[in-house]
Amino acid sequence: MKCIKLIKATKNVEVGIIKRINDRDAESEVKSGYWKYVPKTEWKSDVKPSKQVNNQITDSVTTKEKSKKTKK
Repeated sequence: MKCIKLIKATKNVEVGIIKRINDRDAESEVKSGYWKYVPKTEWKSDVKPSKQVNNQITDSVTTKEKSKKTKK
């Protein structure tokens, strides 16, 4: 499986779309000149939601726990 990203606009697909397809199909798409290979991490960041919200929640809980410990 390879990850590819559209670099030139077509009728049906917008520029910047990242898709994950098998090696043979990816090779033919890249040879066409409309697509380029991208790392899997770029595909993952596009597919999965960011974790910033979770980090903010964790930080606020951690500071509250510390303040409770210091009051004792």
